[in-house]
Amino acid sequence: MYENFAELFAIIKATEKLEKAYVRDIISPAEYETECQKLIAHFKTLSTTLKDIVPSIERFHETYKMDCPAALNRLVTSGVPATVEHRAAAAMTATTSAAIVAECVQNFITAMDSLKLNMVAVDQVHPLLSDLSASLNKLSILPPDFEGKTKMREWIARLSKMGAADELTEQQARQLHFDLESSYNSFMAALPTSGT
Repeated sequence: MYENFAELFAIIKATEKLEKAYVRDIISPAEYETECQKLIAHFKTLSTTLKDIVPSIERFHETYKMDCPAALNRLVTSGVPATVEHRAAAAMTATTSAAIVAECVQNFITAMDSLKLNMVAVDQVHPLLSDLSASLNKLSILPPDFEGKTKMREWIARLSKMGAADELTEQQARQLHFDLESSYNSFMAALPTSGT
């Protein structure tokens, strides 16, 4: 039993040292990940073996006054190396950004198509431009002064002063379509290419 306790103690202490080495950039991310995965695997195997004798790793940690918060987080809470955790977070951000880009494209196309279909009443155009403006504002890669954002704000302000049943003149509709198209082109140019 004491041999198993010593093993568990050693794994927790080694994980704490490894976490500190990684944070201080003493060890490369690749080396860190390999060693951390080994320690996590050993920990899981040992804690399964000792589950009747050591029902709570936190209590074991307190009883032997270990002071290893980073190790507890890595072994008990997270269960994966920090490098894996951060990759998953980055992938999630990329997926979210891709969804917002798709939403922006959809809103641009919907707004342009509705004008082509002669939907020019304020109560038809305003919601489309509001949706487009909201989706553009969600995308963090666009600067606050991005052409599409400023033009949509201007158009929304202009439409807000009109009545719901009012219709855009042919000239206004053409100008709005032109602004949407140029904003869409700027938007596409602002997106990072797959190589960056």
